[in-house]
Amino acid sequence: TMKIKGGLKIREHPKKGFYVEKLSSVRVSSYENIELKMEHGVKNRTVASTAMNATSSRAHTIVAMSFVQKGKNDQGQEMTKTSVINLVDLAGSERAASTAATGDRLKEGAAINQSLATLGNVISALADQAAETGKGKSKVVVPFRDSSLTRLLKTALGVTARLS
Repeated sequence: TMKIKGGLKIREHPKKGFYVEKLSSVRVSSYENIELKMEHGVKNRTVASTAMNATSSRAHTIVAMSFVQKGKNDQGQEMTKTSVINLVDLAGSERAASTAATGDRLKEGAAINQSLATLGNVISALADQAAETGKGKSKVVVPFRDSSLTRLLKTALGVTARLS
């Protein structure tokens, strides 16, 4: 269990993978509903002033949208297709000297930089793993567990994901 500032905890479910405890999941039926929910999330986002940015985002934001399509196949059986799209807004990388950050702002900046570095390491390892495809079992270890961000994006970044 990893505690995120603000009281949110990341947990791991044996079948569903990593998730954020007490996070709400809401059904929407229109773009307007999606927009309202995203605006609500933006209002709850942690921002603070630094020397470089008056409203610097102090955390990454992930909006996961699940699309579920239900219908019948040619044999008349009920079928369900599910897709998940993750919209990710990464907090910016910072140099402590440039932001004049101290105390909590400095710690937040260091955590942001660490998670961005880990994301880079994960993407690099996935590229190395892909380069080894067809050469037997890959020996490349992908460090998904090294940050909260990469834990939550593991499914999106994994072998079956499509990135753009």
